[in-house]
Amino acid sequence: MLTQVFDYFSNGSKPENDQAIPDQDQTVPCLPKVTIGLALGGGAAKGWSHIGVLHALKEAGIKPDIITGTSIGAVVGGCYAAGHLDKLEEFAKSLTRRRLLGLLDVNFSGKSLINGSRLIKLLERYLDNTSIEGLPIPFMAVATELATGHEIWLRRGHLVTAMQASYALPGIFNPVTVNGRYLVDGALVNPVPVSLARAMGARIVLAVNLSDASFGRGSIIPNVDDPHEVIQPCEEDDTVKAQSANLPSFKSIFFGNDTTPGISSVMFDAYTIIQDRITRSRLAGDPADIMISPRVDQIGMFEFHRAREAIEAGYLATQKVIEDFREISQDMKA
Repeated sequence: MLTQVFDYFSNGSKPENDQAIPDQDQTVPCLPKVTIGLALGGGAAKGWSHIGVLHALKEAGIKPDIITGTSIGAVVGGCYAAGHLDKLEEFAKSLTRRRLLGLLDVNFSGKSLINGSRLIKLLERYLDNTSIEGLPIPFMAVATELATGHEIWLRRGHLVTAMQASYALPGIFNPVTVNGRYLVDGALVNPVPVSLARAMGARIVLAVNLSDASFGRGSIIPNVDDPHEVIQPCEEDDTVKAQSANLPSFKSIFFGNDTTPGISSVMFDAYTIIQDRITRSRLAGDPADIMISPRVDQIGMFEFHRAREAIEAGYLATQKVIEDFREISQDMKA
C-alpha cells in the first residue's frame, strides 16, 4: 500500500482552495527523543471516548510525545495537541439530538449527504489560524485518496483542513480537494494509525481501537435454515407504507425509527464492519504495545449526543492498561 506525505503551503493560515503540495523528499521526520506515541482510531461518535483516554493518561502522569489520528481520532487528537481539548469536550457534552440535527446541513451538490460547513465553522472558531507544524506536540492525521486508495499522511498546514480530510466519510461528508486530489476518511485504509506513530519515532505506542468491542467475535455462520423453506421478498412495514403516502422527513430518512434503520445506521454499520476487518489486518502486521479498547459497542456511530457515556468508557478502559504501560516503560529503561 502506497503512503504519501502531504504538506500544505502554510504560514499558519488556511491555504487557498485547500490546495497542498506533496513533500518533495517523501520522508517522515524521525524524532529521536520521542518515546510515547498515541494512535487514536476512527469510529464516529464512539470517538468521544478518546477524550476519556486522554483524561486517564493525564491523571496517571502519562503525556504522549506524539499524536496520530484517523477520522474522529484526528479531530480529538488535533484539539488536544492544540490545547483545546476542554473546548471540544464542552461542545461534545452539550450535544442533544435536536442540536445535532441542527448541525446537519443537507447537501444538494450530489457528492455527499451533508455539506459539513457548520461543523467546520465550529472547529475554526478556535483553530482557524492553527497550523500542524506550529503545534506544541507533533501531530499527524490520516486521509485516503479517493481515486487511488493511497494512504495520505497530513503533517503540515492548516489543522482544520487536515481534520476535515481525515473524517470525510464518503457519502456523508464532501471529499476535501488537496492539490487536485479528492481526500476522504482515513479509516478506509488505516483505522488505527499505529504505523504513523512508529514512523515518527515512537518507541512505545498506545493505540485506541473503537471497533474491537463490537466485532471481537466475528465468525462465519453456517446455513441452518430449513432447506425446503421458500424465502419471500421483504415487504415494507406499516411505517414505511404510511410514509410512502407523504414525503418522509429528513430526520426519519437519516436516523430511521424503532423498526426501520435510516441511511446513517445502514452506512455506519456497514462501514464499522469494514473498518473492523481492516483494523485486524493492519494491527496483525504492526501491533501496538498497549491496546485500549473502550466498551462503546452500544453507542451508535452517529449518536454524538452520548458523549458522556463514551468519555467514561474511554477513561475506564485506559485505567485498566496503566500498569501494563508502566511495566513496558520500565523494561525499556532497563
